[in-house]
Amino acid sequence: MPQSATKPFIDVLSGPRQVVPPIWMMRQAGRYLPEYREVRAKAGGFLDLCFNPELAAEVTLQPIRRFGFDAAIIFSDILLIPYALGRSVRFEVGEGPRLEPLDDPAKVATLAKHADFGKLAPVFEALKIVRSALDPKIALIGFCGAPWTVATYMVAGQGTPDQAPARMMAYRHPEAFAAIIDVLVENSIEYLLAQLAAGANALQIFDTWAGVLPPSEFARWSVEPTRRIVEGVRAKVPDAKIIGFPRGAGAQLPGFVEASGVNAVSIDWTAEPAFIRERVQSKVAVQGNLDPLVLITGGAALDRAVDDTLANFAQGRFIFNLGHGIQPETPIAHVEQMLKRVRG
Repeated sequence: MPQSATKPFIDVLSGPRQVVPPIWMMRQAGRYLPEYREVRAKAGGFLDLCFNPELAAEVTLQPIRRFGFDAAIIFSDILLIPYALGRSVRFEVGEGPRLEPLDDPAKVATLAKHADFGKLAPVFEALKIVRSALDPKIALIGFCGAPWTVATYMVAGQGTPDQAPARMMAYRHPEAFAAIIDVLVENSIEYLLAQLAAGANALQIFDTWAGVLPPSEFARWSVEPTRRIVEGVRAKVPDAKIIGFPRGAGAQLPGFVEASGVNAVSIDWTAEPAFIRERVQSKVAVQGNLDPLVLITGGAALDRAVDDTLANFAQGRFIFNLGHGIQPETPIAHVEQMLKRVRG
């Protein structure tokens, strides 16, 4: 897809550093905004909101209207691929997602190979609505969950503190676990291509649970599936701009960047700045990495943290973001304080 040279966010992914780094926040369409809470109440359940194109587009646009971020990310969820594969997916209030567990090889054998993308048509419709409403200078980000992270929920049937069920299955039944990963890789490629066709300018692959894997397992279950997705998307859209987010990868980030082929990597707040500058930012753009808790704190602590982040990374290709998603209790005034500080 041709990219507009007027989008600062896309410009950083394509090459040149921006004097003022573009800025957006993970989970920027969310519960910290009263206007989001109002729409969520109107929609009913979380999946009802994801599958209502007009309402999903509205909550995607809300933080852009309020803050003027340089990118919007479509309101959706990483577990829509399992849903499109025919798995039971529901969201319990206060408890998070619940799925039908794929916790042994016999159950894995029941997994469909091909998703019904008709079920995800509302996501593509929402992307079209958002793209038509956005200022041309603002980028639109599509996304998927990385196969490892999505598989952790599919195996356990829910989130767990250390993803032990998926890790144990990968050790005990590597062939069955690889079958889950393969299905997720192939369907994620198709899903991301459809998002690009619907108007996304860039893509992010969220590997929220990458950091729980030891190095050899990280290479097998995080890096290699991400590489296959990047390669599969670029086989059809050669200039596709893709950001990887292997959260908690730490010292394994240079290997991830080199092997996966991503244009940029998102880093969490534990990343060591000098290491990232020398070993990662010298190769690709970096996105991050303000601690979401300092954004809740505000005041002088927030000013110092923003200044540190800019001092650490803004001399290179950099997108200002949080190290993970914004927390629901974050005061809006603190987001405004952060924006003012970044944009100087």
